[in-house]
Amino acid sequence: MKDRLWGGEKLKTLFSKPSETITTGESWELSGVLGDVSIVSNGELSGKSLNELIEEYGKDLMGDNVLQRFGKEFPILVKLIDAKRDLSIQLHPNDALAKERHNSFGKTEMWHVMDADLGAKLIVGFNKDVTMEEYSKSLEDDTLLDLLNYEEVTPGDTFFINTGKIHAIGGGVLLAEIQQTSDITYRVFDFNRKDKDGNLRELHTELALDAIDYERKDDFKVDYPKSLNTINTMVDCPYFKTNFLKLTQDMIQDVSQRDSFTIYVCAQGRAEIFNDGGSAIINKGETLLLPAASTRIEIGTAKAELLEVTI
Repeated sequence: MKDRLWGGEKLKTLFSKPSETITTGESWELSGVLGDVSIVSNGELSGKSLNELIEEYGKDLMGDNVLQRFGKEFPILVKLIDAKRDLSIQLHPNDALAKERHNSFGKTEMWHVMDADLGAKLIVGFNKDVTMEEYSKSLEDDTLLDLLNYEEVTPGDTFFINTGKIHAIGGGVLLAEIQQTSDITYRVFDFNRKDKDGNLRELHTELALDAIDYERKDDFKVDYPKSLNTINTMVDCPYFKTNFLKLTQDMIQDVSQRDSFTIYVCAQGRAEIFNDGGSAIINKGETLLLPAASTRIEIGTAKAELLEVTI
């Protein structure tokens, strides 16, 4: 759990997360990031970390192709984010810039809205093509917000945020974020807010200048099918593939050729998920990781909406 200046209480009230503050902004559901590595919650491997499992099981957990591409770093980070107040205006560099500057991967991500107050909005991209000079002047004149594109959202809305795209989660939005494993963020505007110690948060104005995509683009809203009891593709990019499963009955999948771990995020309802080694129940707001060695996945449910993530 991550306490944030802009956080709230929905992660506790809606999903029963172990929050102890009224400003909890994030639940890191599945993470291999040092200092925040996920721990197995039950069973014979209980207490072991995700990174220990990668060391011990290698391709049986990750998949041979995933292991070759990403080594022993788990390549996906899954978060739930509760924005009671607006997040800062920010963007993420691409792989090349992130490697050069931070020896890190870039950060491509997607958002799936799980709850939203009436009229809640996201900021995604610019509302027109701008030049670097126009953008820089807007920072000086405190008029950046006039250049940004606002999207009112309701639960189920999904957005793909490629690198370089300026963005922010607005107050009143609770969403699941699926992203490359990276915490490289360039913050460019923070509404002149001060933290609990009375300090303005750091901005990354210069770093962001050549990382921003200044073109107006309509490539962010994901128009995905919602057919019942089948696999609906939401996002298929080089860094992750996400499917939407709207289930009113059990589903069985042969995944013997998948060559990747499988992640399930429960957006609505409840399901019991079985693989070759056993089963686990997943409730709304919970995340489950299945190893690449799984050959068959069975989902038992009367009603559930799941995000299925692989590489």
